[in-house]
Amino acid sequence: MVSLRCKMVVKDELENLGIKNSIIDLGMIETPNEVTQPQLDKLKQNLLKSGLELLDNKKSILIEKIKNVIIEMIHYSDELPAKNYSDYISEKLNYDYTYLSNLFSEVKGITIQQYIITNKIEKVKELLLYDELNLTEIAFKLHYSSVAHLSNQFKKATGHSPSFYKQLKKIRDNNLENM
Repeated sequence: MVSLRCKMVVKDELENLGIKNSIIDLGMIETPNEVTQPQLDKLKQNLLKSGLELLDNKKSILIEKIKNVIIEMIHYSDELPAKNYSDYISEKLNYDYTYLSNLFSEVKGITIQQYIITNKIEKVKELLLYDELNLTEIAFKLHYSSVAHLSNQFKKATGHSPSFYKQLKKIRDNNLENM
């Protein structure tokens, strides 16, 4: 669960099943009483209808926690951590990074580093679209060693340079104005 909307959907579904006073947090639900298997099955079924999935496998839950830490770190923090991402993730989840990294790669088929890069590129796109920061400021904000490094990673991921991406936005904006 990442959004408030997700939390609200889960809360409503729990209450519909008679499971009250649950604590719903990022990727976790704590219930005051034991949940029966029929209730659990119904909850899974109802959440799927809303596009959500109940994870009851410890590995899947840990993978979701890793993803949530990365998403929160990149998309919702004003400042990225000054320490290595591996140390940050390891400290946040209280697990050895090598274990987390191996598990993530095994289950997701990509490395944690690749997942971080994908999210950083999405954040770069967002910042380019808002047009509030220049490329140098974006590179600094997202801890790239240089604008060239950011540009190379952006082009590798998207097939376009950041400046081309900005031009596409301007073309789209102009086309919308002329409609």
